Amino acid sequence: MTAIPATNHSHRRRAHSVGRTLMWVLIACFIAINLFPFLWVLITSFKPGSEIYGASTAFRVIAVNPTVGNYTTVVSKGILHSVFNSLVVSGITTAYVVLVASMSAYIIARCRFRGKTALMSLILGISMFPQMIIVGPIFNMFFQLKILNSYWVTLAYSTITLPSAVWIMVAHFKRIPISVEEAAKIDGCSQWQTLWKVIFPMAAAGVFTTAIMTFIAAWNEYLLTLTLNAEKEFQTVPVAINALRTQFTILWGEVTAATILVVIPTLAIVLLFQKQIVSGITSGAVKE
Repeated sequence: MTAIPATNHSHRRRAHSVGRTLMWVLIACFIAINLFPFLWVLITSFKPGSEIYGASTAFRVIAVNPTVGNYTTVVSKGILHSVFNSLVVSGITTAYVVLVASMSAYIIARCRFRGKTALMSLILGISMFPQMIIVGPIFNMFFQLKILNSYWVTLAYSTITLPSAVWIMVAHFKRIPISVEEAAKIDGCSQWQTLWKVIFPMAAAGVFTTAIMTFIAAWNEYLLTLTLNAEKEFQTVPVAINALRTQFTILWGEVTAATILVVIPTLAIVLLFQKQIVSGITSGAVKE
């Protein structure tokens, strides 16, 4: 009678151990599948062209004759200047969008007015517009204003980043109790002082998350820059990488080397601030 419970307990422990092992195997497979493309890009960036296209060397993990020639070539072609352009454009876009989205979201979250639901639906609908629909009118406007081939492309970037930024910020402002604002007003704070000294610090997670997501979206934007900044001097990294080709051949060695150089800034941001990003996303997911 006493041996049966011990046997059942042993079976349960064994089943639990097998389940945990299977779970970790699945997680390892998932991570490997997601990391493999990045690993292969890194490997390819150190291969000479003859090994990239060679039948016996194309799938080798370690290059026979590793080289940094692809990196020196893309640097000589001005990829670092394109990285600088991307940093400038993404930084300006992030600052502008976070500022406008924060104030807009605060008004939507706190003020009562007719058509609030319709306004939020309109903002969401605008974010769903295909870029091919808006790129033509934006180009005509930029042409009329004579601001093509400039950093004014940041204004166009706001059309694809501002709606989602407003949505994220509204969710975070709604989580802040109104009693906090009432207490600040009792203490003598004006509306602006309440907003900047009380509300924004409390919504820091949402502001930070919005800034990171806006920066990454602007960093990866391709179509608007390709259309509005045709001159190489103002091209960002997605356009610069796309230009690494000849009439009949894609220069995969240079493309992979440029990709590694370009992904470093965004990867560093995500790795350094991953806790804040996750915290900002999840904290606005539950209504309190």
